[in-house]
Amino acid sequence: MVRLTRVQRQERTRAAVLDAARTEFAERGYADAKIDRIAERAELTRGAVYSNFPSKRALYLAVLVDSLDAPGDGTAGPPGGPAPTWGAPATGAAEPDAAPAVPTELDGALGAFARVWLERLPLLGDSPAGAELRLRGAAGLFDDERGRGALAQVTWLEALLLGLALEAHAPDARRVRRVRLAELVLTLLNGAGRLAGTAPGFGDPFDVARACRHLAGLDLDDAFDPPHLPFAVPATAVREGWEPPGGPPDEITGRPADLGADGVVAVLGTGRLRAAEEAVRAARPGDRVTVAVVTADPAEVGRLVRLRAGDMSGCLRRAFAPGAWPRLRLVLDEDGAVAAAAGVTGPGDDTEAAVRVRAGEIVARADGRGAGHAVASIDGTRV
Repeated sequence: MVRLTRVQRQERTRAAVLDAARTEFAERGYADAKIDRIAERAELTRGAVYSNFPSKRALYLAVLVDSLDAPGDGTAGPPGGPAPTWGAPATGAAEPDAAPAVPTELDGALGAFARVWLERLPLLGDSPAGAELRLRGAAGLFDDERGRGALAQVTWLEALLLGLALEAHAPDARRVRRVRLAELVLTLLNGAGRLAGTAPGFGDPFDVARACRHLAGLDLDDAFDPPHLPFAVPATAVREGWEPPGGPPDEITGRPADLGADGVVAVLGTGRLRAAEEAVRAARPGDRVTVAVVTADPAEVGRLVRLRAGDMSGCLRRAFAPGAWPRLRLVLDEDGAVAAAAGVTGPGDDTEAAVRVRAGEIVARADGRGAGHAVASIDGTRV
């Protein structure tokens, strides 16, 4: 008789709870699902469910996260390649069958992304509860200020990731900001998803994809000029040790994020994710920019960020070749290890701090509004 270790028993219990919850949510929806029924389906106690997931909302989000394509499952580019750096040319094609070729025109890039995103649309025979699971949406899931605020911030982060991919697909247009275009595309796609959930079969997804392509022709006069940046506190030159945790995955590439490399690390709470673009835009050619996301509520808000960031990254890996993936690394710092290495104490939803790393040392740091921009603006070879 094989005896399971404590960790193996925990993993088996968690898998049983997720499987039972997936069935319960698919049959009854989030609102009508009951923890007691989930425990009964899993042949466990109510306490066993809550020992793994502190709330029904946390469990629902875990089910949605579990439905995502795992990085490295064949949707990403070839393993072992160099991690992208902001400012590097968008060259290099994917290995055969690893990812589609980068579209040569902006409308083609939009169409490729839209087709991948639209695969989640509910089918005509799906139940309302099953349709919600298929859409992986979070509409109505959060009715508190923290959750709604985090949802807005992570949606801005999604738009940044898509916008950077659209900017990178044409090297001669790298300086053209595409984030407003990305916001418009996500508005159209999410609207189509909500309508498909309430009126299954209405609308043609191929028409929606074509509409996304036509958005490429809009002149949105897009520019990045946040009014608070001129008033941000400048970065401070320091000499401090840098001992980051090893092996946290980059949500975009699916590969381990090498946090020991030179570059900028921005630690952002889930209420300040929009500030990620400040570090990206200020970064110098060759800089590696890493955003480490922290939260005071990893079970719910943290899983929401993992869901939305993982969903967007999965779409980008399928729609674009690695040369056009966002020149940014995204780490979900649920245990605060990256924040601690950066000297950030008590990280929470409103955290905004950044450090510049060079040769294994922190050579500059900043805290508060505009921290990422302040640190990224410094020439790392001169501090």
